Amino acid sequence: MQFNKNSFGLISIVIPVYNEEDNVTPLTQKIDESLEGFDYEIIYVDDFSTDNTKININKMNNPRVVLIELRKNYGQSLALAAGFDYAKGDYIVTLDGDMQNDPSDIEHMLEKAKSEDWDVVTGIRAKRKDSFIRTFPSKIANFLIRKATRLDLKDQGCAIKVFTRDIAKDLNLYGEMHRFINLLAHLNGARITQVPVKHHPRQFGQSKYGLGRTIKVINDIILIIFQRKYLQRPIHLFGNFGLFFLVAGLLINLYLFALKLLGQDIWGRPLLIFGVISIIISLQFFTVGIIADLLMRTYYESQKKRPYAIRKIHLSE
Repeated sequence: MQFNKNSFGLISIVIPVYNEEDNVTPLTQKIDESLEGFDYEIIYVDDFSTDNTKININKMNNPRVVLIELRKNYGQSLALAAGFDYAKGDYIVTLDGDMQNDPSDIEHMLEKAKSEDWDVVTGIRAKRKDSFIRTFPSKIANFLIRKATRLDLKDQGCAIKVFTRDIAKDLNLYGEMHRFINLLAHLNGARITQVPVKHHPRQFGQSKYGLGRTIKVINDIILIIFQRKYLQRPIHLFGNFGLFFLVAGLLINLYLFALKLLGQDIWGRPLLIFGVISIIISLQFFTVGIIADLLMRTYYESQKKRPYAIRKIHLSE
């Protein structure tokens, strides 16, 4: 299906950059060539670069380019969040600033989102041009996410994505959650699809990724699952652990009580200590669950947030 390019409305392209002085100018030129005929804005979010990235962006004097300067180095997640907050487009596109993504893929991703009513269209780097140091942690992260969630995407780490405005604006990005932006959108109810995209080797600058991020991936997955699965019902998580330790403690103590009635000496047995500790732990889990439930209610009610999200409302004509 062919669309009039003006039918997409304004397209916001959000690009977080850190020390990409040699990439920003050719990347902007490539975007201008690829999106000719579209109404778009290019939002560079400079994450406190220490080279000439900001200077080179300003030198372009491109009326479509917006530069957001962060006061210090916050990381890619908050740089994206700043770009999303500023973006005015009906569709919001993300790219990395290293020119490994190809802006020529944006048009067919937009058409995919509009024609099939997808909330997120994400890329798959079919022929990835990265070193083992970058690809190995990425494969681990993709495997862990597939196993820990129901989101079966082949390439979670591909930076080129197309979001509808509502989905992008509703993403709460903290810490290093940009790695799981597809998962965050999915857990917010977004319909996600994936398409093959081109990938190029880095020509200028240095990669900011390495093996050290694998441990962070595991911690972030645990946090995301808790936030999205149990944020509205924390007692179901902590209460289940509490019940487990309570039942274990009671069974142990009943068993030892029966031995005591039979005349056996149970004092000093490790099993007695474990039974008592299990009951204490169960009470702690119940207490934490109740406190977390109260905090959850305060979180929603103090900000007048609703614990549900409406995708669309359809009215009969």
